[in-house]
Amino acid sequence: MRKVLMSGAAFLTSSVTLTGEEIESLAPDESLKDMEKQLSLLERYLNELPDKLLGLGVRTVLALILFAIGSRLIAMIRHFIRRAMERSSASEEAAQFLDSSIKFVSYTILVFMILQLFGVEAASIATVIGSVGVTIGLAIQGSLSNCIGGILIMMLKPFHVGDYIIEGGGNEGIVQQISVFYTKLATYDNQIILIPNGNLANSSLTNVTDEAERRVDLKVGISYDSDIRSARKAVQEIAKKNPYVLPEREIAVNVDELADSSVVLVVKFWAKKENYWQARYTMLEDIKYGFDEAGIRIPYPQMDVHLDSGT
Repeated sequence: MRKVLMSGAAFLTSSVTLTGEEIESLAPDESLKDMEKQLSLLERYLNELPDKLLGLGVRTVLALILFAIGSRLIAMIRHFIRRAMERSSASEEAAQFLDSSIKFVSYTILVFMILQLFGVEAASIATVIGSVGVTIGLAIQGSLSNCIGGILIMMLKPFHVGDYIIEGGGNEGIVQQISVFYTKLATYDNQIILIPNGNLANSSLTNVTDEAERRVDLKVGISYDSDIRSARKAVQEIAKKNPYVLPEREIAVNVDELADSSVVLVVKFWAKKENYWQARYTMLEDIKYGFDEAGIRIPYPQMDVHLDSGT
């Protein structure tokens, strides 16, 4: 009897004893918990998505409205300042430079305001700018040089809007605009050249039209058989009749070179800066006609060939 009871107890004991694998199989699945957690987060995100999209849409609309209003205000401010400078008889280049500076600063402030509307704090912007200040400085050192060059141009005024300049690099044209970073030139064939202000401030340049009058130098060749005095008198009479030549200034005609095939005369006279090219072109044409009438020959290049009959 005792043996039967003992075997029954052993049976009960063995029936409630579980192995480790059986316990793990009965425990909740961790991957299932993770999946339930992700589903919960996704469900919460989907529930909040309409509100977020609505908030983003509202901020986007407000940003567009702010940009439109800000752009309009900036345009009004620029127009007001330009009118004020026109009334104060300020130079055109100073007005252009100030206008471009106000435009740059105003739009920078407007962009910061729009970023704040999207939740970017000014302190964060300042921190980011401060942390990358050295990098930005190295990246825009050329632009800073151009800006300083523009300020120097405004202060020293080596040229003005409307002047014809020749830059040290060979670029030349009429100054159309002086902005913060670049100066715009227009060539005679209507091409636009943008020159960095730093280059203009740090290199040599020629201002062709800074003075009211310019001297025109022409070289004309006559044959050795022609009379120099007659040629000089003919050129001076031609120059006095030309409407673009200033009669009160000296009209000089001198021998410049005794060349191989001709006697080269240099003709020097003066004209208004705006009439420089007309005076040059018309004088060359008039000299040709005048020499033809006076019998003064303009020779072609020639070579004398001597043959030795003894060979």
